[in-house]
Amino acid sequence: MWHQTEVTKILNIRYPIIQAPMAGSTTPELVAAVANQGGLGSIGAGYYTPEKLRRDIEDTQALTDKPFAVNLFVPEYNEVTITQIEHMKEILSPYDEALGITPDDPTVSRDDTFLRLIDIIIESGVKICSFTFGIPETLVIKKLQAAGMTLIGCATTVEEAVINAQAGMDMVVVQGFEAGGHRGSFLKNALDSNVGTMALVPQAADAVDIPVIAAGGIMDGRGIYASLILGADAAQLGTAFLTTEESAAPDIHKNVILASEEADTVLTNVFSGKYARGLRNEFIEDMEVYEADILPYPFQNQVTKKMRAEAAKSGRSDLLHLWSGQGVRLSRDGEAAELFRELVSEVDEVIAGSN
Repeated sequence: MWHQTEVTKILNIRYPIIQAPMAGSTTPELVAAVANQGGLGSIGAGYYTPEKLRRDIEDTQALTDKPFAVNLFVPEYNEVTITQIEHMKEILSPYDEALGITPDDPTVSRDDTFLRLIDIIIESGVKICSFTFGIPETLVIKKLQAAGMTLIGCATTVEEAVINAQAGMDMVVVQGFEAGGHRGSFLKNALDSNVGTMALVPQAADAVDIPVIAAGGIMDGRGIYASLILGADAAQLGTAFLTTEESAAPDIHKNVILASEEADTVLTNVFSGKYARGLRNEFIEDMEVYEADILPYPFQNQVTKKMRAEAAKSGRSDLLHLWSGQGVRLSRDGEAAELFRELVSEVDEVIAGSN
C-alpha cells in the first residue's frame, strides 16, 4: 500500500501527496481541492497580512473539513543603503515608466507580524504549520508544539535537514535543485546548495530520524513513486499544481509554463533579491549586467512588486516572474482535483507495471 506512510499517519491524510505552499499562487479553492482528494493542501502565507491569513483560513475551512497546512516565511533581515535603493529605482525606471507606475520605497519592518500570524494559526484550529527560509525561534516552536501543531521544516542540503530535526520539526521537506521559485535554503544561498532531488532525498533520509518529504521537479506519478523508493515518506509538488484552474498564478504565467521546455528555466535574483528558479525572459536578460546592483531580499522584491503586478495585468510575460521547476514538459492544465486523481492513478500504474 504505497499511500500508507509515516507522513500520512502523522498528518491524517490518505495519500502522501502534498501541494507546495507557493506564496502568491495558492487559493482556498486549490488548498481545499487537494485536501478533499486526500492529499495535503498548503496555504502559502509567506507574504500575508494577519487579516489575509485569517480570511484564507476561514475560506478554506468552509470548503473542506480535511487537514491542511499553513506555510510561513521565517523572518530575515538584511541591510541596504538609501543610495543603493535609489540606484536600483533608477535602473528600473524605464520599465516602470513604460507600465505607468511609481514603485514603492522598500522597507523592512521588524514588527510582530510573524508572531501575529503564528497566533492566528493556533486560534484557527489549523494543526499543521510549515516553514521556509529557516527555523523559527525556540519559543515559537514550543508554543506551536503546546498547541498540538505538527511542524514541517524545509531543507536544501543534508546539513539543513539535520538542523531541522534537531530543532524539533516533525518532518522536513528536502528540495532539490530542480524546484521552481524560491527554495528554502538558509545556511547557504540557492547557488551553493545545488543538489538534485534524486541525490538529496536518500542522503537526507539516511541522516535524520524524522520523515522526509521529497520536492523538486516532481510532476507525475513516476516522480512520486520514485521519491518513495528513494526514502521519502511523501512527495511535494508545486509547478504541477501551479497551472491548475484553482491556482492564483496569472493566465500568462500558466500559458508560458505549458509551452516551455526543461532547459528554459534559470536561477535568478533580479526579481526578489533571492535566487529563485523561473523561466528566462527579457527582464532577466536585461538585468544580468546589473548583477552587482541587485538589492538583497526583501528590498529587491519590494521595488519590483508593482512592476510585476502590472505586468501580470497587462499580459507582459517579458517583465513577470515566471517561477517554474524544471519539469515543465510534464505540466498540464485542468482542475486540481482532476490532476490529483490522475497522479494517484499514475502511481498505481507504475506499481502495476513493475509487478
